[in-house]
Amino acid sequence: MVTAFIEELLFAPRSFAQKALVRLLAPLGKLVAFVQWRKLIAKTPIDLGIKVVSIGNLTLGGSGKTPLAAALAEHFDKAAIVLRGYGRKTRGLIVADGAKTVGEVGDEAALYRSLAPNALVIVCEDRKAGVLRAKALGAKIVFLDDGFRHRDIKKFDVLIRPNPPPSNSRVLPAGCYRLPLKAYDLANRVVVEGEDFIRKCSVANATDRMVLVTAISRAQRLDPFLPSEVIAKYHFRDHAVFDFRKLSEIMRQHNATSLLVTGKDLVKLEGCPIELSVLKLSPIVNATLLAALESYLRE
Repeated sequence: MVTAFIEELLFAPRSFAQKALVRLLAPLGKLVAFVQWRKLIAKTPIDLGIKVVSIGNLTLGGSGKTPLAAALAEHFDKAAIVLRGYGRKTRGLIVADGAKTVGEVGDEAALYRSLAPNALVIVCEDRKAGVLRAKALGAKIVFLDDGFRHRDIKKFDVLIRPNPPPSNSRVLPAGCYRLPLKAYDLANRVVVEGEDFIRKCSVANATDRMVLVTAISRAQRLDPFLPSEVIAKYHFRDHAVFDFRKLSEIMRQHNATSLLVTGKDLVKLEGCPIELSVLKLSPIVNATLLAALESYLRE
C-alpha cells in the first residue's frame, strides 16, 4: 500500500492529500532540478576509445529500458552491457557470467544474461571502469544501462520518453523525474514505446488460474498485457526478494494453478517449488532506431 501511494503521488497524484504534498514539495523539487541540471551540463565527455550507447530514461523506473537495451545489444556483434548492479550483495567490478549468482550481480544483470545471451554483461559502480573492461575483453560496442547522467563519457544517448507521459512532471521529491524535462534536448535520440519499439507479448507455461506476483517498478503498466486467466495481482516493491512461504500462501488463498511472473522476477525464483508462468514482453525495434545506431557505429 505504501509503495502504491508513493508511486501514485510521484507519477499521477489524485487524492487531496497527495496533491497537497506535491505542492508542499514543489520548491524543493525546483531546487533539486536546478542542482542536477548544473551538474549535468558541467561534465566534459571523454572518448574511451570504444562506441558507447546509453539507454536511459528521465523518470524513475518502469520505462522498458532493460528489455530495449538487451534487444539492441543482441543486434550487434561483440556487444557488452555495463550496469551498476543495483541490489547486489557485492561491490566493485564483476563480469556477470553464468557462474555468478543473482546475489552477486543483481537481478537486472541476471535478466540481461537471459535476454541477451550473446552479450558480455559487466556490473560496476564506476561506469568508465566497466566500459574499459568491456573494451579490454574484446567488445566493439558497449550499452550503458541508465547511463544518461554519466555525461563524462562520450556516447550516443537514447532516452525513453514514457507513453503516456506522467501527469506530474516535477522533479524528485515532488515528482517522478530525476532531471528537468529540458534534459531530453541533450539526448541524441528520444524514443517512445508504440512508435520506436513495441512489445510482443507471450506467456510461457500458461495455466487457467494464474496470480500475478511481481517486484518491478510501476507494476500496473503490465495490466494491458495480462491474459484473462489472471485472477489476482500482487505488487511488491521494486527489486524485492521473494519469500517462498508467502508465495505458497498466495497460491492457496486463491486456489491458483500457477504464479505469473516477469523475466526480472524469474531470475530471483531459482529453486522455487511453485508452478510458475512467465510473462514475456519482447521489444520489436523500429528499423530507423537500428539504422541510427549502425550509423553511429560506423563513424
